Amino acid sequence: MDLSAANWRKSSYSSGGGQGCVEVALAPGAVAIRDSKDPDGPVHVVSVGAFRDLVARIKYGELDL
Repeated sequence: MDLSAANWRKSSYSSGGGQGCVEVALAPGAVAIRDSKDPDGPVHVVSVGAFRDLVARIKYGELDL
């Protein structure tokens, strides 16, 4: 998937010097996720539904983060 023109957005929960900063970008039928400190590093691409589920599980404290 070509993400060279993706509009990456930093999480509103990311702090300026924090260790857990992520960026997301919408792609056709998917959401791309990357570490904001390593924009040229690996990108995880998941379905919109999987991303929605991930955010809900984080919000409700269901994951050991």
